[in-house]
Amino acid sequence: MENSPLLSIENVCINQAEHIVLNNVSLSLGCGEFIYLIGKTGSGKSSLLRALYGDLPIASGHATVCGVDLSTVTRKNVHELRRKLGIVFQDFGLLTDRTVTGNLEFALRATGWSRKDLISKRIDEVLARVELDNKGYKFPHELSGGEQQRVAIARGLLNSPSLLLADEPTGNLDPETTTNILKLLHGLTATGCSVIMATHDHLSMADFPGKKLRCKNAEIVEIA
Repeated sequence: MENSPLLSIENVCINQAEHIVLNNVSLSLGCGEFIYLIGKTGSGKSSLLRALYGDLPIASGHATVCGVDLSTVTRKNVHELRRKLGIVFQDFGLLTDRTVTGNLEFALRATGWSRKDLISKRIDEVLARVELDNKGYKFPHELSGGEQQRVAIARGLLNSPSLLLADEPTGNLDPETTTNILKLLHGLTATGCSVIMATHDHLSMADFPGKKLRCKNAEIVEIA
């Protein structure tokens, strides 16, 4: 089992309503890999990520993510899959009525954490990881866009995921902040965590190399 791929997709088809978004897709991912998922808006990037974290069912084919067969995922047990994943959104997805610490505590409790001392310790660890260890008391509106994205990444790291899915995480950020976020995301691979990042930012790929997959015409193909 140790040599099993972190992600295995075989002949998968993903639909939105009655429209085929991705057809006959196959993909394998090991530990510590960084993958860029590129393509035009509507090409299937976000749909693939949504399928991987159990928000969109696969219409056919077979897929396992972190040892979980996606065909067995339901609304009642999807939390079991998401405990093994980190998910980062372009719009940050932070709760505006809670502090940074409050946002992270909410996420931990939602995935089964209950002991206050362990929750506090884990929050301190992930905030230090994203260099925000002095910002826990602040509310999202008091942070810059880059800081909010760091909080979102910290939230994605809470359960020490094997795989981080990032949907346009630098889409709303300036170039300098984008560079800092990409350094952070690429640094995760050194710990064995794999990252799949959907992006339109082709310039950053030269500075931060990774495997490139293009979504086009309902297919996913690797490009040089």
